[in-house]
Amino acid sequence: MIKRAVGISMAFVGVLVGAGFASGQEAMQYFVSFGEMGLWGVLVAAVLTTITGIAVLQLGSYFQANEHTAVYNRVSGPITSKILDIGTLITLFSIGFVMFAGAGSNLAQQFDGLPIFMGALIMLILVLLTGLLNVDKVTAVIGAITPVIIILIVGVTGYTLLTTDLDVAAAHEYAVNNVDGPLPNWWLSAMNYTGLNIMCAVSMAIVIGGNILDNRAVGLGGVLGGLTTLLLLALLVSSLFFVAPEVNGTDLPALALINGINPALGYIMTFAIFGMIFNTAVGMFYAMAKRLTRDKPHLFYPVYVIACLIGFALSFVGFQPLVANVYPILGYIGILMIAVMSFAWFKNRDKVKTETDRRMRARKLVARKLDPRKRFNKKNERELAKLANESNMATPEFVEVVSDEVLDELESDAELEDFDREDPAPSVTYVQHTKPVIPAIDEPDTTSAAPTTSAADGANTETTAGSNATPANAPVGNPDTAIDTAAAPTTTPDADLDFGGPEDSNATQKS
Repeated sequence: MIKRAVGISMAFVGVLVGAGFASGQEAMQYFVSFGEMGLWGVLVAAVLTTITGIAVLQLGSYFQANEHTAVYNRVSGPITSKILDIGTLITLFSIGFVMFAGAGSNLAQQFDGLPIFMGALIMLILVLLTGLLNVDKVTAVIGAITPVIIILIVGVTGYTLLTTDLDVAAAHEYAVNNVDGPLPNWWLSAMNYTGLNIMCAVSMAIVIGGNILDNRAVGLGGVLGGLTTLLLLALLVSSLFFVAPEVNGTDLPALALINGINPALGYIMTFAIFGMIFNTAVGMFYAMAKRLTRDKPHLFYPVYVIACLIGFALSFVGFQPLVANVYPILGYIGILMIAVMSFAWFKNRDKVKTETDRRMRARKLVARKLDPRKRFNKKNERELAKLANESNMATPEFVEVVSDEVLDELESDAELEDFDREDPAPSVTYVQHTKPVIPAIDEPDTTSAAPTTSAADGANTETTAGSNATPANAPVGNPDTAIDTAAAPTTTPDADLDFGGPEDSNATQKS
């Protein structure tokens, strides 16, 4: 579970740590502008991010969602759900055109004399071309840049904190008087920043959770993701707080910070940020166009192109002004998202826990059923059918998801080299026998000799599929003799629910 939770947390952090975070502009406006209190704002933002991250990831897992409306429609009323859906679409478009502005500022800041619109134009061409390609493969490659950004931020901010004069009073005085922020106080700024991040991440976070059956691993992934975000944000804000006089006024403060240490690292950071901007822009416009053309997929690319062109035109407002004016609006919508998701999760946490226990128990039973090294009896079969019927998931979906996860694990087991999910070993049920029951006799015949059991008859009795009653024409054994040991394994029909075993027309009924 730990390994899976770490993977979930890294995916969650990858969604949260976007181009805006890497640029440092969000950190300057939302936190550094409030001086010392901005550092407390980092803690508030981290706590809210952790709680909301757990809620969103676990709700996605609970509903096994493959897109955000699958959760919105279940945890809120139709009006609220529609507001959240529209808010998500607005966020996708807004972040998309802000990324065009960021691309222009990124290259113009690093390469003197390059017009700002040039970087935005290059980004527009790349995004339009990518819409014609397999976007998953392209973004997977670009997604590898995220660890590079994290390493650069940790290394550079750590170096800055170790080598800079940490005069808190002087840094506070400069920040509150010279760094502009879009919001009136530090705690609202922290909440708004968290809301902005959640609005950017919620669609993908729901899908991440929806791909995982184990809700406990998902919850732990949310905790680890929140703590990782706290570490990265604290390092970035603290370092920018102490060097604010050198980086204030630049579009990308983090890039200015790195250039001040080593210009060569600045070029690496420039292209890394450009790659993250590209990844974010493609993801935003692609998701928005897919959502808008859900019922008319043939219109996807025309809608994609129109959205990109409008976004490119809006990007000429400038990166800094857009962050200062657009992001707070998205943040307020995000605060509503935080409230809805957190309340729904808190209200239904007992149901979520019960369903998690149910799925994990079913997973163990299916593993026992499909693993040729383990025993699976009729009692297990009945329990498995009961778990499937009680799950909040539709029974066919429950069967498919649990079976696929177990089959994936068995295929990767080094001890089962010959295991084939398409042609698994026959399902084997181990039947437990009990004492034979003797029918009541009104007038016992004292002259009859006690019946004897031949070896052949005993063999026939032993292979009976667990029947408690003795057939009328079969000899009866000694009633005082208990059959406590399990009989030899016999291939028996599967239950109604097909968890990967071979089908049988004589399937037994679910209890």
